[in-house]
Amino acid sequence: MTRRFPVLLAVLHPTTRLALWLLMLLSVQFFDGWLLALAFLVLPVLGRAVLHRGGRLVWRARWLLSSLFVIFSWGVVGQPVWDGVGAPSFEGLADAATHLGRLLLVLMAVAALLETMPVADLLTASRGLLAPFRRVGLNGERGVVRLMLALRYVETLPRPRDWRQLLDAPAVEAEELIVVDEFPLRRADYLALLAASLSAIAFFCARCAG
Repeated sequence: MTRRFPVLLAVLHPTTRLALWLLMLLSVQFFDGWLLALAFLVLPVLGRAVLHRGGRLVWRARWLLSSLFVIFSWGVVGQPVWDGVGAPSFEGLADAATHLGRLLLVLMAVAALLETMPVADLLTASRGLLAPFRRVGLNGERGVVRLMLALRYVETLPRPRDWRQLLDAPAVEAEELIVVDEFPLRRADYLALLAASLSAIAFFCARCAG
């Protein structure tokens, strides 16, 4: 099943895949409790490569995660875990688990995007999503290209032993040829977007009602 996951995504247009990814990121911010735990249980479906890349992202963000855990655990007022000075609150630990869980899912989603979408597909998807903005004179494609090249460079940069090695890091290639394919959305793309949109609306309505 883990091997079929990228194949199933390849059926959809890159713009559709990016739109679904953004919609998933928005939905993750409303996950908590059993739904958040269930999301972690299905992570193995992403495959070993995505989990490995996501683990590297989590390790690089370990200080941020640790800081957020301390801020929520000891910064939220509530019932102390134990009697005495320096005790975190149960409410703070619950908030820390929720927010850290959401952030971990976001990092895994970023890993899945980087692992399953080449730069050319991401540029195709960005062009599709930014097409309406070009009608009003806005062009964000250059920013997307620079962002993706910077992310790829940072990810492949060897970890330096000290800050001096950053000054000696090899320069990025001045020119890089990226072939971007242009093709329209198909029926499967519209069905996937419609199903995802209806599911998201139902999910948000259920969360607001609850």
